[in-house]
Amino acid sequence: MTTLEFLQSYWWLIIAVLGGLLVFLLFVQGGQTMLYGRASEAERQLMVNALGRKWELTFTTLVVFGGAFFASFPLFYSTSFGGAYWLWMTILVSFVLQAVSYEFRRKNGNLYGTRTYDAFLMLNGVVGCVMLGVAVATMFFGGEFVIARDNILDARSPVISQWAPTHGLEAMTSWKCLLLGVTVLFLSRTQGALYFINSIRTDAVFEARLKRKVCVNGVVFTLLFVAFVVVLLMQTGLRSAGSGFVAVEYIYLHNLLDMWWLAIIFVAGVVSVLYGIFGSVLHSAWRGGIWFTGVGSIAVVIVLFLIAGYNGTAYYPSILDPGSSLTLANSSSSEFTLTVMGWVSLLVPFVLLYISYVWRKMNAVPLTDKELQKEHHQY
Repeated sequence: MTTLEFLQSYWWLIIAVLGGLLVFLLFVQGGQTMLYGRASEAERQLMVNALGRKWELTFTTLVVFGGAFFASFPLFYSTSFGGAYWLWMTILVSFVLQAVSYEFRRKNGNLYGTRTYDAFLMLNGVVGCVMLGVAVATMFFGGEFVIARDNILDARSPVISQWAPTHGLEAMTSWKCLLLGVTVLFLSRTQGALYFINSIRTDAVFEARLKRKVCVNGVVFTLLFVAFVVVLLMQTGLRSAGSGFVAVEYIYLHNLLDMWWLAIIFVAGVVSVLYGIFGSVLHSAWRGGIWFTGVGSIAVVIVLFLIAGYNGTAYYPSILDPGSSLTLANSSSSEFTLTVMGWVSLLVPFVLLYISYVWRKMNAVPLTDKELQKEHHQY
């Protein structure tokens, strides 16, 4: 393995870790989808304040995730973010609405009322989760784009990546992509309920409703996840061979078998998620399920990213022109850029430690009806 190949693999691992963290932090979006229903106004305020302590972590991780792609694999960034713009603009608009809602929901003189901003939060919860899942699914099931590197010399149209006229709408209507999107939605809803159980202390009736939400959403998520895994493992993909690509049946299954350690991590992650879900349902006094589902979902997402990009696999296959598909080798930055950014990446553990410290400080005192009144800022 050359230095450049090592750096490409290293940066793909970093992106995989960021992707896993992002999926875990989507419990904020999942919790936002539960603001309507049988919750009273006091319970709704407790949920919003619990989520308000963490929503910026999700937003920041999403930005860092995109920034890491821009720095390490700029051709993917320009192709996906710049070409499938209806998909990515839908995601970004939903997150902007989230930020606006937490900022202005309880402001004095609010003309729209808290219910309007609650609706924005629910919209972000549903649309943000589903569309992020759709965007990640295109890395397995492909996008409608063509890469024409010679265009960079054409002053009239110096565009390397050319997308189909639908510009991402086709991914938003693909059943395979939507399958992963809806799976992510129900995972986030499950983890949102688990986060409320961990963070809020109130009456037994409210907690019983949260347990039921964990059970229902957990069962739906499990069924959807099994369906997605079956579809994924049966997928035919592309693997680089010389200057071109060869089609490989069951490519992701082969990748799991070739990199058997990833298969072990994948199974361990799945078991951890299921234990966090159904352990919380069966043990009435247990509040730690969010950590098992969190660690497990991070592990599973990391493995999914690695089998998408490692082993010479095209992590962004082109439906229109297989030769335009993107791999770690043909879409990365230069060795110099990856090296410089590699040194910067050494700061990531310190950032994670800071996030952990802030999380523990914020959750040092669980939210209760009395603590709600002491909050200096109500979201």
